[in-house]
Amino acid sequence: MISANSPRFKLGQVVATPAAIETLERLGENAFNFVSRHVRGDWGDICDEDQEANEEALVDGSRILSSYVQGDDTTKIWIITDAEDDNGNRLATTVMLAEEY
Repeated sequence: MISANSPRFKLGQVVATPAAIETLERLGENAFNFVSRHVRGDWGDICDEDQEANEEALVDGSRILSSYVQGDDTTKIWIITDAEDDNGNRLATTVMLAEEY
């Protein structure tokens, strides 16, 4: 059984865009809270197809995406963990605004 607090994958280097940092600060949020949810498999507000793709990515090492709606219910924070190779290694995890993708 997997603990709800156990990371499900490696994050690689964790970075955030300046716009995401500024927005999170303005909303009184902390990027760590979202990264923590992401790495535990709480994908946030994504469709069933993207959730399924994330679950497959845990096996095949591909990209993982989470989305969290904040503030006025229109601000979307995306967290993307990029694949480095097919062995489950991850290059980086980026916190950004949806419109920056």
